[in-house]
Amino acid sequence: MRSAYIKMHTAIFLWGFTGLFGKLIDLNEGLLVWYRLLISSAAIFVILIYRKAIPKLKRKELIKISGIGIIVMLHWVTFYASIKLSSISVAMICLSAIALFASIIEPIVNKTKFDYMEIVFSAVAMIGITTIYSSDTTASLGIIIGIISAFLSATFSTINRTIAAKYETLTISLVELTSGMIFLTLLFPLYFRIQPTTKFIPDLHDSFYLVILSLVCTVLTWILSLQALRKVSAYTMGLALNLEPIYGIILAVLFAGEGKILNKGFISGAMIILITVTVHTFYKFYRFRKSKI
Repeated sequence: MRSAYIKMHTAIFLWGFTGLFGKLIDLNEGLLVWYRLLISSAAIFVILIYRKAIPKLKRKELIKISGIGIIVMLHWVTFYASIKLSSISVAMICLSAIALFASIIEPIVNKTKFDYMEIVFSAVAMIGITTIYSSDTTASLGIIIGIISAFLSATFSTINRTIAAKYETLTISLVELTSGMIFLTLLFPLYFRIQPTTKFIPDLHDSFYLVILSLVCTVLTWILSLQALRKVSAYTMGLALNLEPIYGIILAVLFAGEGKILNKGFISGAMIILITVTVHTFYKFYRFRKSKI
């Protein structure tokens, strides 16, 4: 059990680096995500070949998982766009709203009743986001894009849960990452009209960070989190995931010099969101325990 907890927290800590790499890599968000998808899917493909476990899926299943992969890709693109338009700290704190968005999306997907207390939590979190928004108007577009990213993440996470028990995790990952890369490639002609760039090929500096982002912060974390979930509950993992934005902001302050941009408004808004997410998590645990009695 101790080993499982170490793997879980290692994965979450490494996920905290994704924002920092988004700032350090000198490519626009679309190309950054494309290379991340390419390297990650290629690595998973090699692992599956080594294990002689190349997935065989029916056409209907392939289309459904591919659709989720497109949402994952859009989540990544908007996440890195939020970073480049504002800061790592802003993008990370927006991700804290994922659990609250999920509490609204899950009843719709699973066709269950809404828990109106969770809507109250979502409203309080929006107060925190509004506080951050008003504290720095230059980051307003980054905040809006960050909220969209959190919504997309909550959407694909909710849908992913409906298929997670049916297929092996690396199989799902390979299909999702590959489909996301293909769809993003098809979008590039339109994308580059909206977001023109002169840099298409990563230099040595960017390549180094892209490899770490793809192999360590994507493939390795998938494997570690999967191994951890064999021993720890999904609730425990969900609670621990609240640490990811905190890790990301600490890393941004230490290595990206963002300490000077964390004004009183940002700190006040961030505290409202983090406290709301923490209380919401314990509320979910209370509801879960009560349903088992």
